[in-house]
Amino acid sequence: MVFIFTLAFIAIIASLGLAMYYMLKGGNTENSKSNNMSKALALRVGLSVALFLCILISWKIGWIEPTGIKAGQ
Repeated sequence: MVFIFTLAFIAIIASLGLAMYYMLKGGNTENSKSNNMSKALALRVGLSVALFLCILISWKIGWIEPTGIKAGQ
């Protein structure tokens, strides 16, 4: 499970880097540059939401458990 979460986090960071690349280098026209950058950022948002839902579902199923200081102590 940790491997899947780590892989998803790396994909999110890679998508953010790809958006930065398109912002700096991009294509020949301004329109293609913004299209590529917006697609990369939309992919990042989608991956982030999917990772959050996967973590939430894994917690509800019992595959992962929260650790740390309990509330109220």
